[in-house]
Amino acid sequence: MNWSILSNKSFFLTIFIVAYSTIITAQKSFQDTKILYPDYNEVVIDNSELYDISIENNGLKILQDTHYESMILNQNGIINNKESFSYSGLIPLKSYDAYTVLSDNGKEKKLKVTQTIEKQSEQSSIFYNDVKERQLTFPSIEPGAKKVYHYQTQFLDPHLLHKYIFGGGLPIQNSVLEVRTDKNVVIDYKIFNDPDKTITYSKTEKKGKLIHKWASSNIKPAKFEDSAPGYLYIVPHVDFYIKEYTINNKTTPVLGEINELYNYYKSFVKDLNKKEDPDLKALTLDITKEKNTEEEKVKSIFYWVKENIKYIAFEDGYEGFIPREASLVFERKFGDCKDMANLISTMSQYAGLKNVTIAWIGTRSIPYSYNDLATPSVDNHMIAIFKKDNDYIFLDGTDKETRYGIPTAFIQGKEVLFTENDQYKIYPVPVISGDLNEIKEVVNLKIENSKLIGNAKIDRYGYNRSHVLMQIGDASNKTRQDMIKSLVLKGNNKFNLKDFKEENLSNKDLPYTISYNFDLDNYIVKVDKETYVNLFLDKFLEKVIISKDRVSPYEFEYLTKFSTQYTLEIPKNNTIKYLPKNFDLDNDYVKANFIYELKNNILYLNVSLTVKKLLLNKPDFEPWNATIKKLKTNYNETIILLEK
Repeated sequence: MNWSILSNKSFFLTIFIVAYSTIITAQKSFQDTKILYPDYNEVVIDNSELYDISIENNGLKILQDTHYESMILNQNGIINNKESFSYSGLIPLKSYDAYTVLSDNGKEKKLKVTQTIEKQSEQSSIFYNDVKERQLTFPSIEPGAKKVYHYQTQFLDPHLLHKYIFGGGLPIQNSVLEVRTDKNVVIDYKIFNDPDKTITYSKTEKKGKLIHKWASSNIKPAKFEDSAPGYLYIVPHVDFYIKEYTINNKTTPVLGEINELYNYYKSFVKDLNKKEDPDLKALTLDITKEKNTEEEKVKSIFYWVKENIKYIAFEDGYEGFIPREASLVFERKFGDCKDMANLISTMSQYAGLKNVTIAWIGTRSIPYSYNDLATPSVDNHMIAIFKKDNDYIFLDGTDKETRYGIPTAFIQGKEVLFTENDQYKIYPVPVISGDLNEIKEVVNLKIENSKLIGNAKIDRYGYNRSHVLMQIGDASNKTRQDMIKSLVLKGNNKFNLKDFKEENLSNKDLPYTISYNFDLDNYIVKVDKETYVNLFLDKFLEKVIISKDRVSPYEFEYLTKFSTQYTLEIPKNNTIKYLPKNFDLDNDYVKANFIYELKNNILYLNVSLTVKKLLLNKPDFEPWNATIKKLKTNYNETIILLEK
């Protein structure tokens, strides 16, 4: 027997078996994954972040390594050939690598990503908004291919450690956050939106390092729905932060307590505006010279800034935290929210007002309070605040149209952090009542040749004024006509807007008013001697029905009161055969009353409806829908006129 021939045969047989086994394993892995996720085009195999926090050169060194890997499951998935990650001046990118993994005769073949661009991120935040986004385009994407990338960043400021999200738009097989620290570094964390405890936490020690690990697996895609308050209200996530660290027996606190966060913020504003600007002061004194009270002076300054300083969001490094000098903003005539807040505060000081200061706040997209999480994650905005007696007026220069006296809509219900008597103070921003955001309308109707002919006047107050005017902007001619028509549209698509007139476009303290004339065809139903008319030309909230499978809370941008008076001139030789009953409703969600009244051959329908709750959570969905059902029942009530 020729042992060498047998040996060679055995060798090649072994190679064949290994190769064949690899092909089968790769195919099996792909097929198994497809079976596990039959309804998806792509699945995230692994999403993980590893932080290494160590003490070097008498300071903290914080490195973050991120790994991402996903698999394309079908032809539809090949469209998604791009991924991206972010970094900034305070969290610089150290290195990255990205490639497509293909199966080539049972072997994994890596194709390096060569098409990549860096662009400005579209985040909206006052913090680290010089964020850059690295966009990767993966080559040769096909079913079974994997997109893989990993990158390393360094945190130059230990206060800026942020959240880790256990979820996204795709299913995720494995998701891990791991934080390794030297023993003299103390971290803490909070888990949000995980009632079923799907995130497991462990703490171990290895080679002199403490290892904190949070993990979750088989994560379903997050459901992103209309009118939701934001993904941070829904998706499970971990916010972790450094509490303190010790070097040479000296312990340095970082975060965890509100006073520590406040002191961190305060360090960025303590040296502002040390030098007086004579031109800015002269302007301030000029626009306030005929104002007799502090409030009149603050209001004039506030409106001047809104009218004359253009809002532009731009930051670089610590400019994400530090407002620019008021004199520079005044000279440039543009700035971001921090700059506008500082300018309002500085001008107030020039006018001799001591009770105006800058303040930090988070918008409604952030679900945390300061007691929940005393880190920069709780804030993404800055405003000025004026103390009037025992109350506070919130001065946000970024919203050009919102009137003095009410906060911008996107900070309602939040907390503001500011300095008072050399200490920090937290104060709740109120939710503005629907009564202050009223849409008030009078609609006069008569019947001519089977058409409804109408003239009307509508006044919009509060947020309903400011938000509409921001949308309309400087639109003119046909575009403006179309926008106005959408605001006053009534009845059906046969609504014809004949003409209109606008008032109070520039005076923020008065309602935005539209007077208009219209006709409405194919709305009245006539059968023999009976004419059927539904006076509810607007059916407020009718379409706000919350689906049974909704996951997210339902959020209104602001509360509204609808007040409409319809008048219908009863045609000669007609009497009212049927008049619907009056309707009253008052619960946790809506207050409504519909009142019919006949006076001197004019039929009046007075409609009043106020939304009372800004955010509807899951337990609210069923009673909310029941409320809307009651409204719809009454909206469908029809008047019957009888020809004599």
